[in-house]
Amino acid sequence: MDAYSWFRRGVSKLKKASLSTSSVAGAADGDGNNDNKSFKNKLQQEEEELYGITDQLIEFVKSFSFETFKNFSFPDEDGSSCDGGISGNVRADLSDWQEKHAVLALSRSKELAQLRFRLCPRYLKERQFWIIYFTLVKSYVAEYELRAVRLAKLKQIRMENESVSNSSACEVEMSEAKFTTSVESSDSTEQNLHSILKFKI
Repeated sequence: MDAYSWFRRGVSKLKKASLSTSSVAGAADGDGNNDNKSFKNKLQQEEEELYGITDQLIEFVKSFSFETFKNFSFPDEDGSSCDGGISGNVRADLSDWQEKHAVLALSRSKELAQLRFRLCPRYLKERQFWIIYFTLVKSYVAEYELRAVRLAKLKQIRMENESVSNSSACEVEMSEAKFTTSVESSDSTEQNLHSILKFKI
């Protein structure tokens, strides 16, 4: 996936999320405009907290400069550095959490958005920009990303357990149905046998 389509998809997700937030906020609005705004702000704060967009992070991001990104060195696997290149051990694509974080960070920090505009694609590729960004902010966002990964794994385990229990329930129902059918068929066979025997006598 190229950087432009990745970013466009991220912006599209953000718009959808904000539209759903607006519709929820609109549905909850019964007392007036102030309640609606406070509800929207609360939802936005919760979303930002979920994706690690904190005041400390925004302050740190404000310290980034053109040179911070331009002079960033990517470490090679052997420990030496290569300027401007991407080493094989750095993953090229962002996770869903990182994409959402990036979109929220750009919307919250105009400095980051302007810096990205200046750097990409003239000096850095889009993915290089985000690799550098996530390397720089790792200490600020690692716990939030780890929490998101853990929640995703728990959700996956829960869904797998539900599907196993659903399939077990289906198997039990099917075996009960087979047993009932076999009992009914044996009863009907027995009745047929009695009627044949009566007919012969």
